[in-house]
Amino acid sequence: MKELGMRWNDIKKTPHNELLGLLLAYNEYERFHSMDGMTSQQVSDLAKENPDIRSQYVTYLETRRKYEERVGMKKKLTFTGIE
Repeated sequence: MKELGMRWNDIKKTPHNELLGLLLAYNEYERFHSMDGMTSQQVSDLAKENPDIRSQYVTYLETRRKYEERVGMKKKLTFTGIE
């Protein structure tokens, strides 16, 4: 819980379901920012040595896309009104 900045007494006082929520939120935060600043070319170069990087990058892109759609940064393409 060091990552969350919680002391041992705070952890003991916090209900179990809130701790789980905090850990899930922290995990989502880490996934969301795990590859900030990297290009697909850099990931491709890294994947030559470690193939797991590519699947982590895909997860990162899916998470970014999900949150961008939620906040309206990227609107889904619809085909209504096209003739």
